[in-house]
Amino acid sequence: MTEACAEIVQRADPERFAALMAAPVADRPALAVIYAFNAELARAPWASQEPMIAEMRLQWWHDGIEAEAAGPSSPHEVLTPLGKLIRTKALPLDLLTGMVAARQWDIYRDPHADEAALWAYLTATGGGVMALASLATGAPGAVRLAALALGAAQGLANYLRAVPRLEELGRIPLVDGRPEAVAALARQGLGLLDKAAGVPRGAALAASATRPLLRQAAAEPGRVAEGRLEISEFQRRKRLLWQSLTGRF
Repeated sequence: MTEACAEIVQRADPERFAALMAAPVADRPALAVIYAFNAELARAPWASQEPMIAEMRLQWWHDGIEAEAAGPSSPHEVLTPLGKLIRTKALPLDLLTGMVAARQWDIYRDPHADEAALWAYLTATGGGVMALASLATGAPGAVRLAALALGAAQGLANYLRAVPRLEELGRIPLVDGRPEAVAALARQGLGLLDKAAGVPRGAALAASATRPLLRQAAAEPGRVAEGRLEISEFQRRKRLLWQSLTGRF
């Protein structure tokens, strides 16, 4: 396992780190790199209150990805192993640069234009991570759409949990924050899980809590605004163990 990447994931994304450690040993090095890239990219827009500096950070990642695709460049704890994956696993550059582009929304205070724009953001971010994790661990290209669906659903569950915090930071996370609209959004996410068959078990483990979280949001949408969309640590570990044994999500 790429130790530096694993340490980044452990520090920045404990839930994905738990999924990483539950994944097949052979999958862990690639997953650690993909999850570390995601963690660093997600952090970039929030690292400065100056939009121009945040834009420059995202542009650095975009340029670094393209440089690594062409061949090894300056050593970096995340970009270097990511570049190796890009070249050896033929990771699609549009998924990687799409993740970078989507994070521009995090820089500014403009709301998503509509629900379709919100789903595009969730698919590019959460879906992109899941698709890259799947391809990096050996899944055929045909799995891409299923992985995007599963990752978008996972992204929605995490996004709904973050709604109160995003509002505190001056963002407008939901196109329609009425309880009935939130419940409908959660039901759409649950529907995506039915399209996610074939995602490799190691990659899919990161979404082990998605179904119970979205079911909770659909049944009790008020929990989203109140910051109470959550399952217990016991439930989380149980879901992760169950999925690791059965492959079902």
